[in-house]
Amino acid sequence: MHTIVVWFRRDLRCHDNATLQRAVADADRVVPLYCLPERWTGPGMFDHEKVGPYRARFLRDSLADLRDSLRDRGGELYVRRGDPGTVVPAVAERVDADAVYWQDLPGTEERTASDRVRSALSDGGVETRTFWTHTLYHRDDLPRPVEDIEDTFTPWKDRTEAKASPRPSAPGPDRLPAPERPGEDAIDPGSLPELADFGFDESDAAVDDRGVLDWSGGETAGLDRLEQYIWERDCLREYRETRNGLLGSDYSSKFSPWLALGCLSPRRIDAAIREYERERVENDSTYWLRFELTWRDFFQFQLAKYGSTWFQAGGIRRRDDIEWQQDREQFERWAAGETGIPFVDANMRELNATGYMSNRGRQNVASFLANDLRIDWRTGAAYFEARLVDYDVASNWCNWAYQAGVGNDSRDRSFDVLWQADRYDPDAEYVTHWCPELDGLPPEYAHQPWKMTAEEQAEYGVQVGIDYPAPVIELEAEE
Repeated sequence: MHTIVVWFRRDLRCHDNATLQRAVADADRVVPLYCLPERWTGPGMFDHEKVGPYRARFLRDSLADLRDSLRDRGGELYVRRGDPGTVVPAVAERVDADAVYWQDLPGTEERTASDRVRSALSDGGVETRTFWTHTLYHRDDLPRPVEDIEDTFTPWKDRTEAKASPRPSAPGPDRLPAPERPGEDAIDPGSLPELADFGFDESDAAVDDRGVLDWSGGETAGLDRLEQYIWERDCLREYRETRNGLLGSDYSSKFSPWLALGCLSPRRIDAAIREYERERVENDSTYWLRFELTWRDFFQFQLAKYGSTWFQAGGIRRRDDIEWQQDREQFERWAAGETGIPFVDANMRELNATGYMSNRGRQNVASFLANDLRIDWRTGAAYFEARLVDYDVASNWCNWAYQAGVGNDSRDRSFDVLWQADRYDPDAEYVTHWCPELDGLPPEYAHQPWKMTAEEQAEYGVQVGIDYPAPVIELEAEE
């Protein structure tokens, strides 16, 4: 009997999962395994949590959904905790596996774990195979090898679109070969991770009614969101016009949390876009959603190309001309949403209360930390790593480096936060939604409360420095 262990990583789905599909085709017996890495339950860079409460809850939900899906197909999801380099080979030995299949990933920690697992299994004579399953374009289909791809997005995108095509999205298997041999001792499935494993309780990840969505993890929820956004609510039609929104559930697709854990395949999204274009409309908005998936791919391949260089202060440009600061007080004010700059504070408060922030918001708060405060951009990236429900190592770190001027763009990426606030929140609805102490102020003052005279502060009942923080630095909008 040919037995294959499938080690799930950031591919927590049954649909369009080449690793699972191949194992089902090759094996008489498939043993799905998830290992919660030790590093996820401890501190990360700069003493932030590695995984915060919203990420932890989303992971728990996603694993529960995957276990249900596998059980519906006659299988099981076995869950273990510890170092994958020890745990995966131990499970393989326990079930007398002939092979272990798993997802290949570009992150440095993920690659190290993969190398350790491969080495231990090879020593034991167990076959190993890896599969690239988390990008729109397959790594092997790129016009150039990863190590030779362009470092600027547009030339890479143009070449890739001209010479490559996404592979078709495949359905999930109908059935899994029985995970246990008849008559053998049953293998303990193991318990799913709980918030307590990460040092949190349920109240730490409570749903805030002010948030854009109730983030339910798992393949089922991800496919439901895809169906609702594209077909039921017909939001794709105007995606390009609405994507810079700040309030509400449908100004953007919100697919990113399910993409980050692999609950939703980017090729499944692309297939839905193409079907929508055939059946309803093909326009700039349908192209733009695919364009965003391509941006996501670009950073995955850039991470694969440059590896640990992305986590250095000078980034892939190896800049040594910026004196990054380590001002703990200013950083803490930024992290808490207490900088006294309402557009920054509103976005950070949304992140802390929900685990999510719009793309427009991420660009602005990152620019403020890196370019206005000149605080080491990596502290912000590490804070996002813990807090974001849709954390993805490539998307997060490469975007932060890009914004800080040490990544893929040599141009000045500094944002005028006050201009951005006026442009994207002209009536200050977003700011007052998350900074209610500013509610009732005219939009100009809601965005720049320090401009009020003492008489105006008394009139509106908002005293700067008491009811709302004084600004951490002086900012003036560009004309």
